[in-house]
Amino acid sequence: FLQLFLVEKAGRRSLFMSGLMGMLVSAVAMTVGLALLSQFAWMSYVSMVAIFLFVIFFEVGPGPIPWFIVAELFSQGPRPAAITIAGFCNWTCNFIVGMCFQYIADLCGPYVFVIFAALLFAFFLFAYFKVPETKGKSFEEIMAAFRRKKHSTIRGAKAMTELEELRGSEEA
Repeated sequence: FLQLFLVEKAGRRSLFMSGLMGMLVSAVAMTVGLALLSQFAWMSYVSMVAIFLFVIFFEVGPGPIPWFIVAELFSQGPRPAAITIAGFCNWTCNFIVGMCFQYIADLCGPYVFVIFAALLFAFFLFAYFKVPETKGKSFEEIMAAFRRKKHSTIRGAKAMTELEELRGSEEA
C-alpha cells in the first residue's frame, strides 16, 4: 500500500535501481553470514537481517515497479499482451528458482547467493543503461526518448563505420 505513494514521490527508475542494489548487498551479506556461520554463531543474526532486508528491498523496487513500467511503456493496443508476457516470464522464473534452488544450494553450499548477487548486478546495469524514468511522462514522451536514444546509437554506429572506411582507404 505504501508503495503507491512512494512510487509517485521518488520515481520508478530510482526505486527499481535502489531495490536492486539493496537486494545485491543483502545477497552478499547472506553469503558472508552463511560462509562464516561455522566460525561465528552470531552470523545467524546477520543472515536473518539480510533475509529481511532482501524482502524489504524487493518490495520497494523489483516487486512492484516492473508492473508500473510495463504498463507505461506500451500503448493501449499492445499493453495487455505485454503485461501477459511479463507475467508469464515472472512466474516462469519464479517456478524455475523454486524448483531448482535446493539443488543449486546443495551444489554451491553457503555461496548459493553469489549467483543471485551476480544476476542482480547484471539487472542493475541493464536498468541503469536501458530503463527510462517514466514518472510524470506520457506514453508519447517515453517513446520520443526511446527514439532519440535509437537515432543517436545509429548515428554513432554509422560514424564509426565511415571512420573505419576512411582508415581502410588510407592504408590502401
